[in-house]
Amino acid sequence: MSWEMKKVAKVDLKNPMLIEGLPGVGNVGKIAVDFLIEKLNAKPLYEMLSYELPHCVFVNEENMIELPMIDVYYANIKGRTVLFLAGDIEPTSEKSCYEFCHAILDKVGSTKGLEIVTLGGIALPAVPKNPKVYCTGNSKKIMQKFAATTDTQIHGVVGPIIGVSGVLPGLAGKRSIPSVALLAETFGHPQYLGITGAKEILKVLQKE
Repeated sequence: MSWEMKKVAKVDLKNPMLIEGLPGVGNVGKIAVDFLIEKLNAKPLYEMLSYELPHCVFVNEENMIELPMIDVYYANIKGRTVLFLAGDIEPTSEKSCYEFCHAILDKVGSTKGLEIVTLGGIALPAVPKNPKVYCTGNSKKIMQKFAATTDTQIHGVVGPIIGVSGVLPGLAGKRSIPSVALLAETFGHPQYLGITGAKEILKVLQKE
């Protein structure tokens, strides 16, 4: 088994936007997406299963064990379906990352009007007081939608965008699916939570 997507709800996707926020630099994307899922009371749509997930369990707040999970949630907002790709971990290898992104695109990539937004952080050597949000993507047209609220002059600011936040919009471009990556400045310490950066990303998303 590579990546299996188990559908747990029947939903008619209308002009959907997929927002990805898996763990990464400062956990900026994960913090933002987890907040939106809770605030919008988003419901599960797909559960993703794979032997590429780490061989471990987490202990939750009720002192019970849980397997690591990656799920897709949905919420209907102003006549549009917003999908949230959220979870405990990233795929564990380069190959599984590509397979994971293809699995996502195979399921939702043919939906009319789909746009994809991935979220992540840019590591800085110190905590930024006023984190900037940068935007890059596979289409200048969709990047223009974020030009008023982000900095699109990102060349030289960030190196390779590693993981799902980079590979998903990259592969989406091969399928002519407009996609952007929103990257907020954050402190590059592995134990630092980029809450301030996540808040700046949420401000950008709220204007869309």
